[in-house]
Amino acid sequence: MSRQKRNNRRKTILQLHKILGLATGVVLFIVSITGCLWVFKEEIESFYDDYKYVTPQHQEFLPASKIKDLAQQAVPGRSIHGVIYGKPNEAIEVVFYEAEPEVFYNSVFLNPYSGEFIKRIDNNSGFFGFILKGHLRLWLPDAIGSRIVSYSVLLFMIIMVSGLFLWWPRNNKNWRQRLKFKWNSKTRWKRKNFDLHTVTGFYISSFGLILAFTGCVMAFNWFYFIVYVASGGDKAPQFIIPNSSSAYVVESENTPAYDKLIPVLYQKYENAKSFELHYPENDTTAVLVEVSNSKGLYYNMDYLFFDQTTLKEIETTSIYGKYKDAKFADKVIRMNYDIHIGAIGGIVGKIIAFLISLICASLPISGFLLWYGRAYKKKPKESKRVIAY
Repeated sequence: MSRQKRNNRRKTILQLHKILGLATGVVLFIVSITGCLWVFKEEIESFYDDYKYVTPQHQEFLPASKIKDLAQQAVPGRSIHGVIYGKPNEAIEVVFYEAEPEVFYNSVFLNPYSGEFIKRIDNNSGFFGFILKGHLRLWLPDAIGSRIVSYSVLLFMIIMVSGLFLWWPRNNKNWRQRLKFKWNSKTRWKRKNFDLHTVTGFYISSFGLILAFTGCVMAFNWFYFIVYVASGGDKAPQFIIPNSSSAYVVESENTPAYDKLIPVLYQKYENAKSFELHYPENDTTAVLVEVSNSKGLYYNMDYLFFDQTTLKEIETTSIYGKYKDAKFADKVIRMNYDIHIGAIGGIVGKIIAFLISLICASLPISGFLLWYGRAYKKKPKESKRVIAY
């Protein structure tokens, strides 16, 4: 390829990089800043979550049907999403969730032994509720904001790839200059800003692409399915709750069969961190229990389904079953959220995700300053010519 063609291609990619960067800069700044704040949500909330703990007692937890009645008294007229049973010193959390007409997302904490009401939390409010709304939809109506965020993140991948192309040195002499800062007392701020944009952009590019990629998996159904199929997936990638083998029959003591389920699971899964029981939606759907095997992680959860009457375990055709049965493609999808927030790597992974998100937030700023400095570059004043007569 001739030098002229290479220069023309470079100019085209630079123009694309600038246009996409300017068009999405504000959105990407907000998404990145809110993302890095969300990473440590659990760790920050642990400083003021005394309401999540109780004094352990030598007796069994209240049955699930009793918990359901007590929770609905605390939040009447709302749908229960699930009940989370933890360790003997942890309160039971009852999660209420409704998607329409507006998202309703509350948690009620009860004493697992007495059923005493401890606290009710509105998960959509407070600091992290505010942060999540900004991250997902820029504090705009969901139909508008979520689309803007989704497509901006998709374009961010193009911005990162084009940025890597522009960063790539044209000759071997410039390699060192592109890999580190070489500042001294005479280095102008424009040069420093250029280095901040290009050098830091290069070092975080691969991580930034991972964050954007995992974000797109959650944002677009078509992207989700392409990733699963391309990974070799052959199951149903949706969450499917199977039906019970027979319609539900009320026992003589008028208590549902699922009241016996949680005590049995505590004995079977001794190392589990928690169990989230989902009440059946009707007389035919199975009872779902999510078994958390690692604190703060979701990918290796076991999703168990039981017949409402017999409590016989039912297999599912979905990727959301027992983790030991998950194939490579299933794990790719199931790990997506944990990778997105860095939890897959523990506290070190979260620190990395925080730093990457913070640097990603700086790139639109430094990029804008680069564009502004070149677009509105001050022209040197012309020296006045003295004409002698």
